[in-house]
Amino acid sequence: MRILILIDDYLPSMKSGAKMIHDLGLELLHQGHEVILLTPSPVIGATVEVSGEHGLQVVRVKTDKLKGVSKLHRAWAEITLSSTLWRRAGTFLKENPCDLIIYYSPTIFLGALVRRLKLLWRCPSYLVLRDIFPKWAVEAGVLRKGLPYWYFRYKELAQYRAADMIGVESAGNLAHFSGGLGGRRFSVEVLPSWASVNANGAGKSGYRRQLGLENKVVFFYGGNIGVAQDIDNIVRLANGLREHDNIFFLLVGEGSEIVRLNQSIRALGLHNIKIRPAVPEEHYLAMLHEFDVGILSLHRNLTSHNFPGKMLGYMSCGKPVLASINPGNDIRRVLEEAGAGLCCDNGDDEQLREAAVRLAYDPTMREAMGRNSRLLLETKYSDRAAADQILSHFRT
Repeated sequence: MRILILIDDYLPSMKSGAKMIHDLGLELLHQGHEVILLTPSPVIGATVEVSGEHGLQVVRVKTDKLKGVSKLHRAWAEITLSSTLWRRAGTFLKENPCDLIIYYSPTIFLGALVRRLKLLWRCPSYLVLRDIFPKWAVEAGVLRKGLPYWYFRYKELAQYRAADMIGVESAGNLAHFSGGLGGRRFSVEVLPSWASVNANGAGKSGYRRQLGLENKVVFFYGGNIGVAQDIDNIVRLANGLREHDNIFFLLVGEGSEIVRLNQSIRALGLHNIKIRPAVPEEHYLAMLHEFDVGILSLHRNLTSHNFPGKMLGYMSCGKPVLASINPGNDIRRVLEEAGAGLCCDNGDDEQLREAAVRLAYDPTMREAMGRNSRLLLETKYSDRAAADQILSHFRT
């Protein structure tokens, strides 16, 4: 088959979704399919740039910035995303019909383009749903149920209607669709997030030495630094462990909360935590291989069962996971059953502190949980399993 994959943020971005889609594309290619990946880009010079990357045909379309801008600017850029992609890449899409469309959410604004392409090509589509928006934004206090909410809700339902099958990341998220939405029932299944079992970047990178972190246990966070992640949670943890000279928290990524968080770190006078800008994938993996514990944080008011892609990166590199998450999230069961990490509810700062101290002072525990973490990826969360599950609906 020729398969089109749509995502709003692709490599060299270090966002977890970009890496997941890259791994999925390579696995589909490995299975003998032709893969076209269409993505917006604010940095290219031409209107459309087509390139071959690792065997994938990557089509980047010139758009306004979707990340790292004001909320109003981002909202407009995303609202017009489908029309912009079609207007600028329509000729290419007409000349390159596909047999299947796979599209990734977030964003919620690709539904119109998917519907247009399905009519043009007479093909099915699969929605990889990793972020139930605007629901999570209301739960986190970012959005109220006013006019913007109802518009976003309309777009959310439109992206569901464009899909022949929707894959959510955990069983807990199936409840969002129970009883139907907007007067319609949708075909929904659990599609766990995934990562390649062949991650590059192994070996010493020198980052520990470069950053002056020799003889320290480094808790590493990589990815989006926004409201849903509640990174204040990690700042509080660092503050509670400021007397432990052998513990350090390194955060690498981009997001709306970085400026405010750096202000908080300076105000608290913390020297055991640092936020660094996002880096290319190969540098990110090199960092992850070198440091000691992967850390997760999710806003405690969320009710969706988010399974962050960064957790799969930690597993891929064989790292134990320290997770502070919203109550009831399926991540707790997954980690505890596999013996792959320690988990507590966001807000229980003392339990989180105790868990961090256990991991910091018990290298045998870290090593055992790291092995279990890698095994969990290989058995349940591989890119091959994800590709097989998606294709199983469309092989005829």
